[in-house]
Amino acid sequence: MKHFIIAVLLLTTVFLSACNSIKVPKSTMDHKMSATPTNVVPTKSEWKIADHPKANEEIPISIFIKDKANQPIKSFETVHEKKMHLFIVSKDLSYFSHIHPKYKENGEFTITTTFPAGGDYKIIADFTPKGGGDSSIESHWQHVEGEAAQEEPLVPDQELTKVVDGKKVTLSFSQLTAGETLHLTFTITDAATNKPIKDLQPYLGAMGHMVAMSADAEKYLHIHPMTTAGNGPKVIFMTIFPEAGVYKVWGQFKHEGTVFTVPFVIDVPIK
Repeated sequence: MKHFIIAVLLLTTVFLSACNSIKVPKSTMDHKMSATPTNVVPTKSEWKIADHPKANEEIPISIFIKDKANQPIKSFETVHEKKMHLFIVSKDLSYFSHIHPKYKENGEFTITTTFPAGGDYKIIADFTPKGGGDSSIESHWQHVEGEAAQEEPLVPDQELTKVVDGKKVTLSFSQLTAGETLHLTFTITDAATNKPIKDLQPYLGAMGHMVAMSADAEKYLHIHPMTTAGNGPKVIFMTIFPEAGVYKVWGQFKHEGTVFTVPFVIDVPIK
């Protein structure tokens, strides 16, 4: 199996807000393991969102990416088919969205989206300036007006098997300890027949994507799968959880032309 870089990046305070990110490289090519960032371009961000955005209304968002000198960064790598991956999660982590802003040149990315309910949302922009070996991360907390959804307590799942869109998905680990390398395996079968699904399709250039966030939404991981033979039923990811605690994990896969997202809540113990 081919390994890839895992690097830990503590983001400094940027315009509006920031989060702590565990950096995971953008491909499944051969890499050596690393505990520090490798060739990350320092960035700043400016976020423009309409005043008092309301739930269930189309909200335009502009994200301006700048360098340390506060000048626009104009060129970006295409990573897994996109120049920017944008993740939106509610404060209680019950809502998750993975979308892709359009690049308008001169450092500006734009997108129009909706928020399902009132409340606070963490928005994370994941991108790679030209010449950067690993992605840079910028983030922003946004309050949305409107009736709030009932908060869902973040309780670790007792059974790590879920049924989503007719697929039964089981999550397993090589081991589960904070601060140590581990493999996470998603095993995907047909929920009706229990037969293994062996014809998963590439989603954004990979057999899957995985995002994990700590309960306080401050630790963020975006992970791409290791290279394995075949298109399922197993998709294996490798990462390091930086601290012990509760995390929510979303696995995203594509089958028969449709992307499906499988959430799990796990409790990562200390060694």
